[in-house]
Amino acid sequence: MDTSQPLVITLPAHPTREDLARLCDELAAAPPREVVCEISALASADLAAVDALARLKLAARRGGHRIRFEGARPRLRALLVLSGLEGTLGL
Repeated sequence: MDTSQPLVITLPAHPTREDLARLCDELAAAPPREVVCEISALASADLAAVDALARLKLAARRGGHRIRFEGARPRLRALLVLSGLEGTLGL
């Protein structure tokens, strides 16, 4: 597997527990590398979205990856600021 290029994963509009489990398994199986998570499709800026991002961040860290989230909409960014997680999640 070519680790010189980032691993790109995409969160669907309404991520389910199964979606998150699949993405976390994908991170666990991949060798440590940079990961780009595209989140522009997220339909809602709610605590479920925050939970999904936190779970992916944790799974990435456990696998030795550096993850960055791209495509966050303003409402999600505002929610992360209010929750105090914007720095933790790197948004």
